[in-house]
Amino acid sequence: MKHEIVTSDITVVGGGLAGVCAAIAAARLGQTVSLVQNRPVLGGNSSSEVRVWVCGATSHGLHRYARETGIMGEMFVENQYRNIDGNPYLWDLIVLEKVKAEKNITLFLNTDVHEVDADGDEDSRTIRSVTGWMMGSERRIRFESRVYLDCTGDGLVGFLAGAKFRIGREAQEEFSEEWAPLVPDDITLGSTLLFYTKDVGRPVKYIAPSFAKDITQTTIPMKRVIRSGDNGCAYWWIEWGGELDTVHDNEKIRDELSSVIYGIWDYIKNSGKFEADNLTLEWIGSLPGKREYRRFVGDYVMNQNDVIAQEPFEDRVAFGGWSIDLHPPQGMYATAKGSKHMHVDGSYHIPFRSLYSVNTTNMLMAGRNISASHVAFGTTRVMATCAVIGEAAGTGAALCAAKGISPRELHGSHLCELQQTLLRQDASVLGIKNADADDLVLSASLTASSTLSQLAVETSASVYPLTDSVALLVPVDPHIEGIELLLDASENTELTVELWSTGKPQNYVPHTQVAAVQVAVSQGSEQWIPVPLSWHPDVAQNAFIILRSNPALSIHKSDKLQSGVLGLKYKDNGNSADYGDTTPNQPVVDWTPREFNRQPICFRLLSPTSAYSADKAANGFKRPYGGPNMWSSARIEADQPEWLEISWPNEVPIRSVQLTLNDDVHEDLINLHHHRTEFEVIPELVKDYKLQAFAHGEWKTVAEELNNHTRHHIHTFPETVVTNRLRLLVESTNGAERAEIVEIRCYS
Repeated sequence: MKHEIVTSDITVVGGGLAGVCAAIAAARLGQTVSLVQNRPVLGGNSSSEVRVWVCGATSHGLHRYARETGIMGEMFVENQYRNIDGNPYLWDLIVLEKVKAEKNITLFLNTDVHEVDADGDEDSRTIRSVTGWMMGSERRIRFESRVYLDCTGDGLVGFLAGAKFRIGREAQEEFSEEWAPLVPDDITLGSTLLFYTKDVGRPVKYIAPSFAKDITQTTIPMKRVIRSGDNGCAYWWIEWGGELDTVHDNEKIRDELSSVIYGIWDYIKNSGKFEADNLTLEWIGSLPGKREYRRFVGDYVMNQNDVIAQEPFEDRVAFGGWSIDLHPPQGMYATAKGSKHMHVDGSYHIPFRSLYSVNTTNMLMAGRNISASHVAFGTTRVMATCAVIGEAAGTGAALCAAKGISPRELHGSHLCELQQTLLRQDASVLGIKNADADDLVLSASLTASSTLSQLAVETSASVYPLTDSVALLVPVDPHIEGIELLLDASENTELTVELWSTGKPQNYVPHTQVAAVQVAVSQGSEQWIPVPLSWHPDVAQNAFIILRSNPALSIHKSDKLQSGVLGLKYKDNGNSADYGDTTPNQPVVDWTPREFNRQPICFRLLSPTSAYSADKAANGFKRPYGGPNMWSSARIEADQPEWLEISWPNEVPIRSVQLTLNDDVHEDLINLHHHRTEFEVIPELVKDYKLQAFAHGEWKTVAEELNNHTRHHIHTFPETVVTNRLRLLVESTNGAERAEIVEIRCYS
């Protein structure tokens, strides 16, 4: 046996997406990181071993402008570019490559941590080391660090260290949670196995193994959707173990799930009820995808009310948006539907106090084991949210290691630095503005070659009957003085139009009615109808404009996306048997954008807008929040590049420039098999650009990028550039008609 000691600034145990993002975030901030994973691949439940698709704040497209940025966003966009069809092995490579790109990370695969050396009393524990066994290599490795992150999902490291934790459901009275049981218990969400099928083009027989479950003798065919040709995400409901111990009974749970999958396939292939002659069972998981086990106690325990109220925590460091999604304890054998959902009006915030242990001084946690009640965990548990939590925790760990302080001390004395560091990294944080004193752009003036100031979508591609109410969401900056709509009318009639505010800046639902008008529409086609809506809000924000249903009218849809503009339809709530029960009267579900994705409603604003002015690229926000928060040119043409210029009263020294390009965070990307997005590169992304500095009476190119397909760029110059004028020259996009820049920063 080989005994080793590995010393690093930070040890991250767990190589799921939370651990991966935590390790990368810490490494990028200059800390050495040991990333320890007990499987041969990274990615956790998203890996080729389990193949759960990565869900997050977009909630499968229900939430608007909610796709994660930061490290998780980088992986989404890269996977779309390199793996558009969702090959699980290519996803493994993308995650692995992301880790291997960081020179400060040392990766230990197949290494199972099962010993923790910690000291102190019950109220104040300190981890001194963790020890793991590298399977197949006969290596016993002791990891010594200043800071530890438990990203194991099951919470083994913290448990062995003596960190306080919970398992199961809290009583309703503890947090006044509507969905909590009256009496606390140890019930959790169960585990799942998935399977793939394949059409081989010829008949394939299937003889079920002797241990296959006869599902006709269970409630499964009556209560769950079974279809031939489905695989993966369609069978998320093959879940069991919520009434058992999902760790200690893991093998029993796996065997039961496996027997049910072979029984379902027997039912599909041999019952005669399905067209499945040419289908074969291509892959079945052997590792249960766990949903829930230990949840550590932090300085704050998130609960259902925080999620639903979108509590604006002072220490917010990440966001989520998936529904509170709870499953019956009996899983696939339950007579109730496989899940129930309570949606939030928009994205909610996650506090840093829920990411470090209340009694283990040098431990942070990320993933499904953070400090949350069972009900709140129903939304924070999904993988893209775990990933952004991981980036936040890893950033916090890096600052703790660098300063020699605890996470609690970081929260108490350096919270602003933590949040500003996350913003600088393009992490998923909402509603916090750039206040980085080192960013030279905050003391500069911004101008542009042109600016989109007349907001309109005028090119019709299809006609859409107004049989249901629809809505148009547009930025109001600083005001609206009338709007025109392109309409067809089968007879003389009236259109009722209402203008609503959206409430919170991250929400895209009707909240408070501001105005309502009725306008006469004569019989005819392709008529631009003026609607005299007026609104002068105190602050720039979005307007939710409702066109009430009228069977005599049709609107026009375009095939040209306009950033910052959304179309939505009422009452297509997607409450199908596939996804369980959805709590009624939830506006984010009642108003769906799916039928208008990249097909906006044709309209014209009759007053100019400042929503896309040059200074929006330095207004402090990194994503849509009360408006698009980007500079947009009026146009872009091959022979006439657009530019965004930063100027200072005096010369400044610039060593690096950070660019955030628009990658349309409304577009719902996926890593595996849930759906397919047809383009490899987000069209709104700038494709070719140059950074130029003005010196000695001329523009000199100091950096350039060709064939770009990513969002966040850092250009560090070999030598300091001294200038009082810098510009970004946009030569082409990946298909959009305008140059769009979310943010530009300069550092000396």
